[in-house]
Amino acid sequence: MRAVIFDSIRSQPAVREVPEPAAPDGGVVVRVKATGMCRSDWHAWAGHDEITLPHVPGHELAGVISAVGAGVTRWTVGDRVTVPFVCGCGRCSWCRDGRAQVCPDQQQPGFTHWGSFAESVALHAADTNLVALPPTVDFAAAAALGCRFATAYRALAGRARLQPGEWLTVLGAGGVGLSTVMIAKSLGARVIAVDRNPAALSAAAALGADHTLLSGAVSLIDVPAAVHELTGGGSHASVDAVGSEQTCADAILSLRRQGRHVQIGLLPPVDGHPRVPMARVIGWELDVLGSHGMAAADYPEMMTLIEQGRLQPQHLIERTIGLAEAAALLPTFDTVPVAGMTMIDPSR
Repeated sequence: MRAVIFDSIRSQPAVREVPEPAAPDGGVVVRVKATGMCRSDWHAWAGHDEITLPHVPGHELAGVISAVGAGVTRWTVGDRVTVPFVCGCGRCSWCRDGRAQVCPDQQQPGFTHWGSFAESVALHAADTNLVALPPTVDFAAAAALGCRFATAYRALAGRARLQPGEWLTVLGAGGVGLSTVMIAKSLGARVIAVDRNPAALSAAAALGADHTLLSGAVSLIDVPAAVHELTGGGSHASVDAVGSEQTCADAILSLRRQGRHVQIGLLPPVDGHPRVPMARVIGWELDVLGSHGMAAADYPEMMTLIEQGRLQPQHLIERTIGLAEAAALLPTFDTVPVAGMTMIDPSR
């Protein structure tokens, strides 16, 4: 099969012919119909995650089962499926309780094993991790769920427990951030979107963001001060959808007293561990929460909202590219300005 592969950290990825995967015991092989490119894929390429080389990235996917391993009881060849980017082992107490996203023996396509920037991908513990696709949900929309959209959904509904009428500040208006804006508006919240890319802010406004703030070198805006002025004392909740010291700090400092912050963007250790304004966290009794995807057991509620048209992840897709374009784009993905999700069609 064809796959995007790189042989060493930060080396140029290339499209090459590699062996087709075999279905592991308890797992399946999925013929990939759509897979998203995410900043997390760039982190793996840049060496911020432990991976085995050579490596095929990709962790947001949807497709059709092409092979079934021994012991699988719920799935057959031809089933249309997607999968969370965190795949639980299916055996531990966390998985049995429906919390596979924090499984201590988890697998992650594109990180712990070869991923979905390929024509096929192997997935583990299928009976625990796979999610059936309704006929009305297409592959690209489903692939958009696997990391960014599902993570944003759980971050707001499950972790921050965002309420109608509350203010939410979102740092970053890429795939995660725009997902967060769309979901927050569906929950009845008021949203401030912050980004350094005007096109991304335009996309956030089109999705219903009540205010947008341009950040970065081109702007002299003090983001937390602007948020406090717009909201009359700070937002009730905040999300860092980028993952940097600056965006994390701005998100936390934008909160009102006893506000809730959810960290979604990964914080790579630059010059040691990232600095977080913990004095504010302590003094204002802020809640700082992590959100690590969403288990397959929690997908039905979100999928119902998608079937009803109340959530439309397909509208977050900015462009669709082929494998060769993906190989060229990956090394620059941390700096390329995007105003939505990049989707890969492996058949191209």
